[in-house]
Amino acid sequence: MVSKKMEKALNKQITAEMYSAYLYAAMGAYFDSQNLDGFAKWMRAQAKEEMGHAMKLYHYIVETGGRVIFEAIDKPQAEFGKPVKVFEEVLKHERKVTKLIDGLVELARQEKDFATDNFLQWFVAEQVEEEATADGILQKLKMIGEHPHGIFMMNAKLGERSGS
Repeated sequence: MVSKKMEKALNKQITAEMYSAYLYAAMGAYFDSQNLDGFAKWMRAQAKEEMGHAMKLYHYIVETGGRVIFEAIDKPQAEFGKPVKVFEEVLKHERKVTKLIDGLVELARQEKDFATDNFLQWFVAEQVEEEATADGILQKLKMIGEHPHGIFMMNAKLGERSGS
């Protein structure tokens, strides 16, 4: 059973993961409005993945005898700018989430909650992947610059992602 302090922190992370989903869905909607359907599809898949993370936390809390309490989710912005600016924001956001996960691991270790520490290691590894993916796309977009052909090709490439 998780402590009340750990339960509260995990619930807070559910809200953060749901906000991530909301943010990426908003980015997807923005890309749809810009006729960048591949970028939009990538963001929708990312939003779906983030909701999966929230539900993974949800089920863990329930399995350990805790209670899930939902909080309000902040409204994300609606305008984002050029694709390179959007992915700068994605990378910044993923780095923020990494810090949140690291804080949860630190709390679990302080509480000597080895089960939660073990559970959170999946998220630690996931964040390495999330940051690497966001940074990889960002670096490619920086190489492309404002060249329409490059944006078109990147749009096609990102549109290959499944799961949206």
